[in-house]
Amino acid sequence: MKTNSAALIVPAPPATPDTNDIRGLKPPVPIPAQWAWLWGTLAALALAALAGWLWRRRRKRPPLAPATPPVPAHVRARQRLHDAYALLSEPHRFCFAVSNAIRWYLEERFDFHAPERTTEEFLSELQHSTLLTADQKATLENFLGRCDLVKFARYEPTETELRELHRAALRLVDETEPLSYQPEAAAAPVTA
Repeated sequence: MKTNSAALIVPAPPATPDTNDIRGLKPPVPIPAQWAWLWGTLAALALAALAGWLWRRRRKRPPLAPATPPVPAHVRARQRLHDAYALLSEPHRFCFAVSNAIRWYLEERFDFHAPERTTEEFLSELQHSTLLTADQKATLENFLGRCDLVKFARYEPTETELRELHRAALRLVDETEPLSYQPEAAAAPVTA
């Protein structure tokens, strides 16, 4: 008999218990309760009922109250001018309040960017606009110039001059008020 000397001889694995050999069967796993499926089904039904109740409750909720319409710019301007009128005895604060009321009104009504600019810058922009008439532009230039005298040049106006400034501001708001506005929805009229 001839042997194959080049053959590889693989030794048999040792017989130890930690080998990957076929293992024996495990015993059956006990089921904890016979009624577990019933409890799971009842829990699912309860969750579905709760979700349905919440959905119906949310659907039956009364609608939110309609949002109040924004206060028009001219109404806010009149209110600011009315508040400024209380400062008539303090010319410096009065002129700041009246000037700011008109500047904010022009910002809100015509998008002029008046509050952020100096009077000269604002008047320069205003000359190129067609939203105000030439008379309104002249009135506004006179108004802002008189306010600036009090605010920055320490001019001490009389009470009559301050009342005239206030009337000029109200007149400008009245002249530029939108035509589609219903006055019965406005707040109480402001008197000067």
